[in-house]
Amino acid sequence: MNVEKAIKTSVEIPLKKRTIIHLSLVYNKVNEQVALTLKPFEISVQQFNVLRILRGQKGKPANLSTINERMVTKMSNTTRLVDKLISKKYVNRTICKHNRRKVEISITGNGLDFLNQIDGMLFNKEEEILRDFSNLELIQFNTLLDKF
Repeated sequence: MNVEKAIKTSVEIPLKKRTIIHLSLVYNKVNEQVALTLKPFEISVQQFNVLRILRGQKGKPANLSTINERMVTKMSNTTRLVDKLISKKYVNRTICKHNRRKVEISITGNGLDFLNQIDGMLFNKEEEILRDFSNLELIQFNTLLDKF
C-alpha cells in the first residue's frame, strides 16, 4: 500500500509520520476485511473477540475485567458487548456462588457452535489478507511489531 497514494498527497511525508499513517491504514484495511467476513453472521469484530476469549477459557467462566484485559481492541463497553451476546444466546451471565458481587460469563454450546461455523471462513480471510507474505517475512514482521 502506497501511503501517499492512499491519502492522495504528492507531498513527501517524513518517515516516522509516514510509518504511523501506514500502520493506521493497514489496521483499518484488515479490520474492514474481518468485519465484512463477520457481517453475514450479524456479529461485530468486538463481539467475536469476546466469544474467542470465552472459548479460550476452556469451560471456566470469566469476569468482565478478564474479558476487557484480553480484548484486542480495548473498550469501555464490554458490558454492552456481553449483553448483546446474551441476547443471541451465545453467552451466559451468572452470579458467583462464592462472591455475590462477582459476575461470571461463560460461552454457551450455541456460542461454541457459532464460532466453529465462523472459524473456517475467518481462517480463509486471514490467509487471503496475508497471501503475499512468506513465513519468513511474517516472522520478521512480527519481530518488528514486537518492538512496540
